[in-house]
Amino acid sequence: MGHPGRAPAGVVRYLGAVANENKKRAARAGAVTLGAVLALLMTSPAAHALYRDDGDQPGEGLSVFETLGLFVIAPIASFVLIAVLVVVGEKAAVKRNSTSRNIST
Repeated sequence: MGHPGRAPAGVVRYLGAVANENKKRAARAGAVTLGAVLALLMTSPAAHALYRDDGDQPGEGLSVFETLGLFVIAPIASFVLIAVLVVVGEKAAVKRNSTSRNIST
């Protein structure tokens, strides 16, 4: 016998709620994973790009510089532009707030 109120050594008792929560979490994670995999499979262009449809008229391919400009430089430039606009807006708001405090005191 051990201490009254304690379970014997090596025995762990869980309430039913703990096991049910873990099952719910596992089911939710599985559903989200399955949904993501199915969405990726459905949007995969590889299956559709192998065969040309009737009436397809593919244009010229992009050069290396056009590809880099479109997929590398343009996103970086737009990120920098948005970041600059946010910083300028924040500085203007801080300056506006600091001058309004000085006037009121």
